[in-house]
Amino acid sequence: MTSRERATTVGRPRRILLGALAVILVWLAIGAVGGPATGKLSEVQKNDNASFLPADAESTAVLEAVSRFSDEEEIPLIVVAERRDGAELGERDAFALLQLIRELPSIPLPGMNKTLGDYIGEGSQIAPVPAEDKRAALVIIPLKETATSDVIDGEAPIVAAAEEVRVKARVMLGPAGMTTHVGGPGGLIADFSAAFAGIDGVLLLVALVVVLVILLVVYRSPILPIAVLLSAVFGLSLAVLVIRPLAESGTIELSGQSQGIMFILVVGGATDYALLLVSRFREELHEHESSWIALRRAWRGSVEPIVASAATVILGLLCLMLASLQNTAGLGPVGAFGIAGALLASLTFLPAVLLLFGRKAFWPFAPRVDHTHAEDAVGTRSLWGRVSGLVGRHPRRTWVITLAALLAAAAFAPTFKADGVTIKDTFLVATDSVDAQGAIERHFAAGSGSPVQVVAPADHAEAVRGAMDADPGIESAYIGLAPAVPGQPVPEAAAVDGLQLVQGTPTGAADSPGAEETVRRLRASLDDVSPDALVGGQAAINLDVLEASGRDLRVIVPAILLVIFLVLCLLLRSLVAPLLLVTANVISFAATIGVSALVFDHVLGFGGSDPAIPLYGFVFLVALGIDYSIFLMTRVREESVHRGTRPGILVGLAVTGGVITSAGIVLAATFSSLTVLPLVFLVQVAFIVAFGVILDTFVVRSLLVPALSYDLGAAVWWPARLAGDRGAHAEKREIADGPAH
Repeated sequence: MTSRERATTVGRPRRILLGALAVILVWLAIGAVGGPATGKLSEVQKNDNASFLPADAESTAVLEAVSRFSDEEEIPLIVVAERRDGAELGERDAFALLQLIRELPSIPLPGMNKTLGDYIGEGSQIAPVPAEDKRAALVIIPLKETATSDVIDGEAPIVAAAEEVRVKARVMLGPAGMTTHVGGPGGLIADFSAAFAGIDGVLLLVALVVVLVILLVVYRSPILPIAVLLSAVFGLSLAVLVIRPLAESGTIELSGQSQGIMFILVVGGATDYALLLVSRFREELHEHESSWIALRRAWRGSVEPIVASAATVILGLLCLMLASLQNTAGLGPVGAFGIAGALLASLTFLPAVLLLFGRKAFWPFAPRVDHTHAEDAVGTRSLWGRVSGLVGRHPRRTWVITLAALLAAAAFAPTFKADGVTIKDTFLVATDSVDAQGAIERHFAAGSGSPVQVVAPADHAEAVRGAMDADPGIESAYIGLAPAVPGQPVPEAAAVDGLQLVQGTPTGAADSPGAEETVRRLRASLDDVSPDALVGGQAAINLDVLEASGRDLRVIVPAILLVIFLVLCLLLRSLVAPLLLVTANVISFAATIGVSALVFDHVLGFGGSDPAIPLYGFVFLVALGIDYSIFLMTRVREESVHRGTRPGILVGLAVTGGVITSAGIVLAATFSSLTVLPLVFLVQVAFIVAFGVILDTFVVRSLLVPALSYDLGAAVWWPARLAGDRGAHAEKREIADGPAH
């Protein structure tokens, strides 16, 4: 201990304590402002497929063109009515349907001081549309776009509209012997909004409780877990204060999915950084009586790997901005701001709390000055002593067996189905929009309410309609905004700017492979009718999203790998070690996808996966998984400078084993919290990341990376050569040469 250190062992410097108090007050202010904003973040979400489309997609151009055919974009909310006894609808049923239609505009929307009529399209003619089998009828309610974009008391009007129409239909049509469901695009959006309704409170609460329980087990102290969770909450508050205005202004896209993932990233990231800092602080407290000196040394020893880890994740997430899908591109800055908030809170607020509490932060098991070192575990019978011993005794056998097991799991990766999911396979719980789609498919063309839309020059409209009628995937085609309804005036079909809208009802549901194939055929065949014809609609949107997802995967994956490799090169001052780490994490990702394919297909029975799942899984597993290798290898390098590479690997593994394993368990548990939302997409993301992190923590980082590095020896740092290895080499030469004469 230096004389300067002895001078400060009596207590913590007053100016440092005042600085710590100031830091805590600043974060309290951020929490006071950002906390309430977090609870209202869902008000600026966009959760419909159309808002996620690439700007250059053909379906995007159709959406923009169709909006010119009416004063406002409309979203159909569809009521499906069928008799419980399966009989044909009679005159009394038709009268009851007309009564319901008359009542629709006056239906109040609770808590909004609005009625449904305020959101029904101007001049809309609503009439029952009977099925050909006469056993069901549709009531298509055209809602204004503001029904989804407005937010009143934290809820979009379309959610209240769907619920109130559902209740009204059951009350008025139920006594007549009819069963009703509310669906269509409007019903699906309402069900999605309802599924994300708990994201601001329930998801965050579950994640924090899960982390609290794990930290209580890890630290066996009530103070540290609270301090760590507060740093996560404050980091989230800071991120929200940046994200909300950007989403409100349209600068970035915020969806329910990206918001939920951002919450988890902040909680998991902040906890990981805290575990590393607190672990290093505990080590230093065994060496120094002054908690200030211990904290200063711990902060200096931890800041490089923590910043490098956060930078890797942030840069990896920002690579998502290369995506053509706007929701994927939006997740990039949203997640990056979240990680940045977690980093700042972990490196400022948490150290300030640790300084104020000192050793008492670990109460009732405060560490004493006994010069106990974590590296003393090497070669002992403790868990990480045994693991490091195994790596040291049998490095090649360890990495060969581990690699073979990972490659065997990766062999199933090609069976992972990521070509989209149907509405039926989107939710984990029963929803009325799914039931409505089932009823539509029983009695109507499955694509009713979700037509294929073609915008073409007005003088080619009839030819386009004829070509669509001739396509086997189209039930019927018509010109204009709406088809003719029996007993109603034929809707006017006026051209706009020399263009005409032609629509066709697909025989298959809009989310079916058949409907997407119909879009492909029409795009090819209509080129012969009019090269200027553009094909859009819900089926075309789904197809464009699928194709854009494939493009994004091909572009973003190499970009992320390159960014991570460059960051590791700068951090480790090596080319071999970064290549080893990146390759190991890619293999780990492939193994995770292989296992996920088996679990999703044969255990959970999922019908498929969203096209964005592989990209999301790759970003989180590679960018987050590399964290643990960074934590390990930065400590290994630090130890290798003094001890040599092979001893440094064993010490680094023993020292970081417990903390990195705890961090992996915390991150896996926080991502598992996504399962509280009843959406297959988020459950699949949760499983892939949770399983992948556990695999990376217990297998890749604990066995594969250290064993392979040990086998390579000093070559792992090429082209650099560490002082510890030069000293060991000189010693060997002296021993080989013998004593000088």
